[in-house]
Amino acid sequence: MRVPNHSPALLRPRDRDALRTELRNVAATGIVPVVFGGEVFHGTLHLGEFVGTHTNGLRGLVVSESSGLGGRVMARRNPAAVHDYGRARTITHHYDGPVLAEGLCSVLAVPVIVRGRSRAVMYAAIRERVPIGDRLTDVMMQAGRRLANEIAIRDEVDRRVELLDAAAAERTVPSAVDTEEIRDVHAELRSLAQTVDDPALQEQLRALSSRLAGVGSTADPNRSTPTVVLSPRELDVLSHAALGCSNVVIAERLSVKPETVKSYLRSAMSKLDAHSRREAVVAARRLGLLP
Repeated sequence: MRVPNHSPALLRPRDRDALRTELRNVAATGIVPVVFGGEVFHGTLHLGEFVGTHTNGLRGLVVSESSGLGGRVMARRNPAAVHDYGRARTITHHYDGPVLAEGLCSVLAVPVIVRGRSRAVMYAAIRERVPIGDRLTDVMMQAGRRLANEIAIRDEVDRRVELLDAAAAERTVPSAVDTEEIRDVHAELRSLAQTVDDPALQEQLRALSSRLAGVGSTADPNRSTPTVVLSPRELDVLSHAALGCSNVVIAERLSVKPETVKSYLRSAMSKLDAHSRREAVVAARRLGLLP
């Protein structure tokens, strides 16, 4: 996958690390002895993450689309399982050597689908000819959905960065419509930050929102660093208040209670020496904290 050309501090975390985390989570349940998987690049699956394997035969294996179990689910974008890999008639047998050397019999493969494309494949395997149970299937499907959501968020972050870089390259003064779009995206990024568990990605989303604040704010560019420091949650709430959202709507978007929203608003208003949410928004924009 192409990595956007932006500053090192905002480089996309490796999707492989997120894949490894989900595989380890599945392994930690103790319901399956072997889990492994890999990312899909240009229609080809590259196996690279393993838990519970005894040999190195599968490591680095490249699986073509429609070949083997992984290639089948990658092409059809649906999970599939075989209960006797070596004798299965629903798949090709291009990879029998490393699979059977590992002693794998019952195998479940789950594709990770993002915007209609297979971006990774996760496997769960048992060294006996037994049916794949519903519990294992549910655990793998949940892991696949979490990983798909994580990758989708990272894709969206990359897209936003590219838009920022393009806007910066043009060096144009934002129009009123552009400014509103910037404010919407700023609030959206801060909301997205609350939906991810990866601290690095969460920090990346907040850093992007800060860049947007600088692009769309009315602050004097020659002004020194603002003396007012708002917490991430105070900025989250204030960014949505700037869009005219009610406390109830803000609470829904940030997955908190309306009373919590009120508390953060009061705190932000106090720091900004404001007597209303509108005054707080205006003050935050003058300081470059909001677009």
